[in-house]
Amino acid sequence: MTKLIAFCALTGLLGVVGCASQQQLVGHKEDLLAAAGFQIRTADNPQRLAAMRSLPPNKFATRLANGQPVYLYADPLVCRCVYFGTQQNWAAYRQEVFAKQLADEAQMTAL
Repeated sequence: MTKLIAFCALTGLLGVVGCASQQQLVGHKEDLLAAAGFQIRTADNPQRLAAMRSLPPNKFATRLANGQPVYLYADPLVCRCVYFGTQQNWAAYRQEVFAKQLADEAQMTAL
């Protein structure tokens, strides 16, 4: 009986999480990017707008600049900008994502 209640609670929680809008998910990712030290470049002129549109929306892309990888994340809907960061920023972002996943899993197992 206890397992059934826990299963129903978990199913309900997953349903609520599944209803999060794309904008909320993108916004959360952008919070993590900013916390990891990524810089923001607003697409506020035709050249920057074209550069943003050349990137896959809401996905990471890697380019080389001066022989070093630069990580780019284009957001054409929420901020109309491109986040860009170094290898160190990328590592910090991945660490933030991993920590959040661990916290989410701990919260789920507590149910």
